[in-house]
Amino acid sequence: MSEPLRILVVRTDRIGDVVLTLPMVDILRLNHPDAYIAMMVRRYTSELVQNSTSVDETILYDDSNGLVPFCKMLKILRRHKFDVAFIAFPRFRIALLLFLAGVKLRVGSGYRLYSLLFNKRIYEHRKDAKKHELEYNLSLLDAVGISLKKVEPPWIIVGEELVRNVKQRLEKIGINSSDKIVIIHPGSGGSSRDWDIEKFAELGKNISEIQNVKIVITGGLNEHQLVENLKRTIGGNVVGKAGEFSLLEFAALAKLAQLFISNSTGTIHIAAAVGTNVIGFYPQITALSPQRWGPYTEKKKVFTPSGKPADCNKCKKGKIRCECMDTISADEVFKAAKNFLNQQNK
Repeated sequence: MSEPLRILVVRTDRIGDVVLTLPMVDILRLNHPDAYIAMMVRRYTSELVQNSTSVDETILYDDSNGLVPFCKMLKILRRHKFDVAFIAFPRFRIALLLFLAGVKLRVGSGYRLYSLLFNKRIYEHRKDAKKHELEYNLSLLDAVGISLKKVEPPWIIVGEELVRNVKQRLEKIGINSSDKIVIIHPGSGGSSRDWDIEKFAELGKNISEIQNVKIVITGGLNEHQLVENLKRTIGGNVVGKAGEFSLLEFAALAKLAQLFISNSTGTIHIAAAVGTNVIGFYPQITALSPQRWGPYTEKKKVFTPSGKPADCNKCKKGKIRCECMDTISADEVFKAAKNFLNQQNK
């Protein structure tokens, strides 16, 4: 009787990237129920992976001092004796580590100089955005003959106890179970092009006037001022929470919400992955487009610039904001928000 497969999935970048890789692990588990499956990620995204019932072990690529030293990481990988590794976020250091660790099947992009270190190469340019990032990840599974590709939310499952704890925290600040919660997340951590904060404020003021609706403004640790400024501008009974939730707590908060509104950033993928309605703002830069990075759910409304060219030079220069994004009207977003809020309570 042959030993069960030992599988490693590598995704060592940001929150949204990891969220969009988790379905790949679920499909691996479905097709290889007896396999030992590990996922290598960075420490700050590890909570999401540790929550997955499809993952047997989370291997941390970094520690409090930075990346785990090369020789130490190599020793860890050799000890695990993986049969196959799927590299969803290819980097030379990772490719070399897996090659030297003796992983039998190493699946990765065929378009890098170091792709020779992979022995099964997938020839797709992700920057062309011909598919969604989640679907690009699933393409790696072709290497082991897995063709089951249907994915639907929720794929992040939040425990009842955690949901109950977050609900109790909300009750302490005046948000009750009878309220419809709208989360507004105005930042993006520089990962995309942002909608104007004044448009967010206009939208927030309109939403705050709807009966039984409570707004929670969220942000990362470095976005406290952004959150407070938006809270103050909207006024009224609005709650601001910057850096106060762990990733799983945020997932629980999103699960409790009727609607999540944000720029293209990792948290919109968390909200989509728990099954919440989402509204997202995306630039018309091909590599950052909703075709590749939009929320992977049917319960969405995506807004992109109106009457502006694709791959606008100003947008592509890397600034967080561009005048193209200003063409998205707060009125049309409010109309979409009302449609979601008029739906049956979750």
